Amino acid sequence: MSSFKNVNSTGMTLLTGWQSMWQSLGASHTNDELFYRLVACYSEPHRKYHTMQHLRECLAHLERVRSFAERPSEVELALWFHDGIYDTYKSNNEERSAEWARDSAWAVGLSDEQAMRIYNHVVTTRHHVVPATQDAMIVVDIDLSVLGADTARFEEYEVQVREEYSWVPDIVYRRGRRKILQDFANRERIYCTEYFRIEYEARARENIARSLTRL
Repeated sequence: MSSFKNVNSTGMTLLTGWQSMWQSLGASHTNDELFYRLVACYSEPHRKYHTMQHLRECLAHLERVRSFAERPSEVELALWFHDGIYDTYKSNNEERSAEWARDSAWAVGLSDEQAMRIYNHVVTTRHHVVPATQDAMIVVDIDLSVLGADTARFEEYEVQVREEYSWVPDIVYRRGRRKILQDFANRERIYCTEYFRIEYEARARENIARSLTRL
């Protein structure tokens, strides 16, 4: 288990941060077994992008924008669960991950309102609709932050996503990937919050445009 005690951006171990998050949410107890189950999920061998690297990057981004969130610990919990279930052969990963998050919140005594807000944050990472709340916007923008990463990280991400879908024939993958990226490029704004628009919008559009020329 010691290999999972990764240090996050605040200088605490992920486990310590996990425990603090639940305490701030008012949970009756913290479920460390659940922590290790999630870490095991993010460490599954078929994952190449949706890994602990991605989770750590999301949590690091949260530390930069935590003060903008209405309920930052709910945002944090949603980020922990948003890719908890990830199967490239399925199309309902977000819904299943959201249900897991909701049920886990209920299991430690969080209110229905808390559990459903967290559920909705996770579901919104399907990126099919504009988020309805500030906290959901933060979750979505953090999840999409890789689009605005520096060139080296974006290129690594592109390779990682292709590896996750290695079972998909190249012509099919390229067509589907082009549609996804073109949909982002066609948006008036890729990011919902002012912080992410200022920091990442321009670079995200450059990265997407460069990727589209190769597809």
